[in-house]
Amino acid sequence: MELRVILAVLLSTLLSVTALRAHEVQPGVMDIEIGDGQMTAFIEWTIEAPVAGVDLENIEDTDASENEDEYLRLRALPPAEMEAAFRAAWPGLAEKLTFLSGETPLTPELTPELTDVSVPEVGNIELLRTSTIALSVALPEGTETVSIGWAKDLGALIVRQRTVENGYAAFLTPGQMSDPIPLQGGVEQNFFEALVSYIGVGFDHIVPQGLDHILFVLGLFFLALQVRPLLWQITAFTLAHTVTLALGAMEIISISPDIVEPLIAASIVYVGVENVLLRKMAPWRPVVVFCFGLLHGLGFASVLKDFGLGADNFVAKLIGFNVGVEVGQLAVIAAAFLTFALMFGRYEWYHRRIGAPVSIAIAVIAAFWVLERTGTIEPTGPWSLFSALTEGGFAPYTILIAAAAIAGVLTALVLLVITADGFRDVAGMATSFACFMALVAAFTSGAWIISAAIAAIWVFALRIQALGGPEPEGDFV
Repeated sequence: MELRVILAVLLSTLLSVTALRAHEVQPGVMDIEIGDGQMTAFIEWTIEAPVAGVDLENIEDTDASENEDEYLRLRALPPAEMEAAFRAAWPGLAEKLTFLSGETPLTPELTPELTDVSVPEVGNIELLRTSTIALSVALPEGTETVSIGWAKDLGALIVRQRTVENGYAAFLTPGQMSDPIPLQGGVEQNFFEALVSYIGVGFDHIVPQGLDHILFVLGLFFLALQVRPLLWQITAFTLAHTVTLALGAMEIISISPDIVEPLIAASIVYVGVENVLLRKMAPWRPVVVFCFGLLHGLGFASVLKDFGLGADNFVAKLIGFNVGVEVGQLAVIAAAFLTFALMFGRYEWYHRRIGAPVSIAIAVIAAFWVLERTGTIEPTGPWSLFSALTEGGFAPYTILIAAAAIAGVLTALVLLVITADGFRDVAGMATSFACFMALVAAFTSGAWIISAAIAAIWVFALRIQALGGPEPEGDFV
């Protein structure tokens, strides 16, 4: 009861707090107009990041970049000075934009011409400053379609074709090219095509981009391995975020991300802490998960708003995105089930050596997010380790070596020095905590093979540590 009261106070407090978001990475938004052999592009962009040389491919926060200091210096420049800095950097940046006429790259003479740069006043230095740049691209005679993209280090890009009916709209992951865009619009999709096209968008928002949602789902999984409690929680979460996703996408409900994002992090803290204190699902757990699902749905809705869904096949796109989110969540649960439940679910020590330490790690990471997203701390200095952990800031091979070394030393101690079951529990807890943190670090860096290798080391170490200990029971605990 005390835990629920404390969390309720925390959540209510967060409702009145506005997060500081100067370091958050946002996709560029390119609106294009095509006519009379000319394409004009207007890009809403945090231009300080590319000018500073921040690589946005695998990070969600500029604190994870070694060029963070230069990024912050540029953010404080007056508009005229920032415009001059961008124009000076433009020749190099222009080479990172790709425009195709049909299947043919535009010649150097037809690369984009920078026609305008509009930089807002500095204002609150702790808030993102979004500038607008205008480009003009001459199209060769006979051009029927154009394709657009930019380099991976510039991050994600949203492309929208305006002033035409059924104009093109897409979210491009870093380095991805758009589909061919007809000059006169008319990118028509039936209901099924629109639905399928947004399944990938929803999945991508979970894996690999949605670490916070992944940790929440893992928190649901690690409470208990019985199918019924897990289904109750997943059902409650799905129903809740489906409702607020739809309401948020239709702009019936609109709550600032500065409020929603800290609350999402707090929900992860709650789930992680409660997992440690409980061995089975409490009666209130599905209700709590449902309430938290409402928050996560608002987070999903804020992503969809960036797409400019439009009225055409709106319902299909909404359903497709939600299906993609569900598939992503189920993929996370399936991976955890195959890795841990099948291997260790019948051991009576499962909760002590796996469930509890992983839940603690989840709560620790989410607690950092709460403090960061509310502006209580800056993710630098002593907190930079957490920034690097959650933003892909560690070298993958270093992570792999560290995880293998920790797991190896602990396993050797269990086998050669201290064979008591009590120490096996301590070694298992430390192994799980360290390997999970390493897995998060490798995952956020985009090192999928190394992530799989860390998971294999984790499983192998726990299996070896269990030798000579209690035998597995007949069913999941």
